[in-house]
Amino acid sequence: MKIFTISRFITWTVNTLAVLVAANVVPGISYENNYLTLILAALTLGILNTLLKPILIILAFPFLMITAGLFYFFINAALLALVGFFIPSFHVDGFLSALFGGLIISFVSTLTNFIIGKKKLLLRVSQSEQNNANRPPPFRPDDDNDRTIDV
Repeated sequence: MKIFTISRFITWTVNTLAVLVAANVVPGISYENNYLTLILAALTLGILNTLLKPILIILAFPFLMITAGLFYFFINAALLALVGFFIPSFHVDGFLSALFGGLIISFVSTLTNFIIGKKKLLLRVSQSEQNNANRPPPFRPDDDNDRTIDV
């Protein structure tokens, strides 16, 4: 079992960059001028996303359905606020700062992963089932982490 792969290192680096951008853009998020703090914050955020986020999503499923997924941003904000709680030199002043910081981190991570090619976006347009009956099955990349949007 591989614990540390190059893909995980890239993900960690991207998350560290995203936390750096959020700390410099959002007024309520700050860190003591030490890049080790950013690395620890990104590591803690990654651990919380891996361990706690799935549980929170299951518990918040009714809210996610009612709000059409917008409650997901509140989960991200809560996890970012927890990072500020666990890392003493990383400060998140309030919930609005955590909410905007979570939005910035999500945006920067998605954009950076798209630019470096780690996550690919596949757009498939289908007109009707009758027109698709004679078509071959759609292209499926080997990577199971790809995102597909059906239109």
